[in-house]
Amino acid sequence: MLKQALMMSALPWLLATTHASAQEAPPPSPQATRIQTLVDKAAALVDKRGESALAEFRKRDSEWWSGNTYLFAYDMKLNVLLNPAFPQREGSNAHGEKDSNGVFFHDEFVKVVQAKGAGWVSYMFAKPGQTQPSTKWSYVKAITIDGTPGLIGAGFYPE
Repeated sequence: MLKQALMMSALPWLLATTHASAQEAPPPSPQATRIQTLVDKAAALVDKRGESALAEFRKRDSEWWSGNTYLFAYDMKLNVLLNPAFPQREGSNAHGEKDSNGVFFHDEFVKVVQAKGAGWVSYMFAKPGQTQPSTKWSYVKAITIDGTPGLIGAGFYPE
């Protein structure tokens, strides 16, 4: 009985601690602001031009793809519509793929846009040219491409 009472008295603290450590967005930084601005601008272009906007996003050394920053897009079934850094992924389906911590991060992209319209997802992903995964934050936003619901996003490594 005492054990149960102690557990119950600790429950609010435990829940508060668990909730407080959950992070829904990266710490404010110029990188995070740049990524969110890029995705918002890309989403507006897709709304205006439809699928033809994706060709613009494939241009290396442009405002859309510079260094390690590039846009990606999926339909809501996680069919890859755009991934200029890994063009072989286009036409494939990313549903059920996990990062090194077991996070179904592509599926999380869909959950975020369905729940909030836009938001951040954190996961582990290897930096270009590396094999060891690093923390990556991606900002994703709901779009409609020629009548088909989908999402567009971009990410960065906070280190």
